[in-house]
Amino acid sequence: MVKVGIVGATGYTGAELVRILSHHPGVEISVVTSESYAGLQYWEVYPALKNKVRIQCQPLDPEKVAGAAEVVFTALPHSKSMACVPLFLELGCKVLDMSADFRLKQKELYEEWYAPHSAPELLEVSAYGLPELHREEITKARLVAVPGCYPTSAILGVAPLAKAGLLGPEPVIVNSASGVTGAGRSLELGSLFCEVNEGMKAYKVAQHRHTPEMEQEISGLAGREVRVTFVPHLLPLSRGILSTIYVGLREPMGEEELLAEYASFYEAEAFVRVLPKGRFPNLRDVRGSNFCDIGLRLDPRSGKLIVLVAIDNLLKGASGQAVQCMNLMMGLPEVEGLGSPPLFL
Repeated sequence: MVKVGIVGATGYTGAELVRILSHHPGVEISVVTSESYAGLQYWEVYPALKNKVRIQCQPLDPEKVAGAAEVVFTALPHSKSMACVPLFLELGCKVLDMSADFRLKQKELYEEWYAPHSAPELLEVSAYGLPELHREEITKARLVAVPGCYPTSAILGVAPLAKAGLLGPEPVIVNSASGVTGAGRSLELGSLFCEVNEGMKAYKVAQHRHTPEMEQEISGLAGREVRVTFVPHLLPLSRGILSTIYVGLREPMGEEELLAEYASFYEAEAFVRVLPKGRFPNLRDVRGSNFCDIGLRLDPRSGKLIVLVAIDNLLKGASGQAVQCMNLMMGLPEVEGLGSPPLFL
């Protein structure tokens, strides 16, 4: 059994990690930390897990966490993980970081979009935790930077085209709509029920800090610089991301040919489902699962390809993907603990 610690276990991504790992046959949750709920039993914070999870929340002490766990998930806010991740690595743990602190390879780029970086030496050695694209690096890594939820949907939606050299010269346009859990569990006026219900709004238009993450990965696949125009929207839902991506093609192609390209690219992937012609993703079909559903429609008038991608932002967009990466790091079956079908209702 792999002994696992979860730092920041009472946020939404931390809670999903606890839920998934509580029924993972190869894992024992040996320590969970929470500054807000230290001293409480975990089920007192999330009553749904009573009789399922029997562990007490404790304040963060890196030495105690490392003494109890061989793998540590850090589910902390951006710019907070970099303070403790180097300590966990020095103490011999493997680390999966859920923040953006180790996703960008350039220190200057991180500091442009986030904050000063105190552990830049780890940027080059971290593996970007998207198994469909970086499986070999993840398997060998001691530090995995788990992707953001928006970038996961955008990168998986564009990857087959970028890898095959089919992207046109114009920017990729990504329109994404997310459930409110993407904002985290902390109390924010804009996340309150009455502020979100019966509305839909764009935010951080062309300014969202997940943009460079998309550009880094798509450019790496394409072998050239690719610009992304990204507009996120907030949906009055708890969870889920639907991304609509508009792509110019290098040369004219038919819709069936493009679908075949996608189907071939993801043929061996357990969690990516390319939908047949005329079928498009619905958040209800991925909710509560680690699946990523992709549908295509070629606009014959403009020649643009429209790619639609649906994921659960807390699963394939965060905690499920992190467990998928942990399985690879620890030599476990990649799908272990992630076999639950979507919650359709």
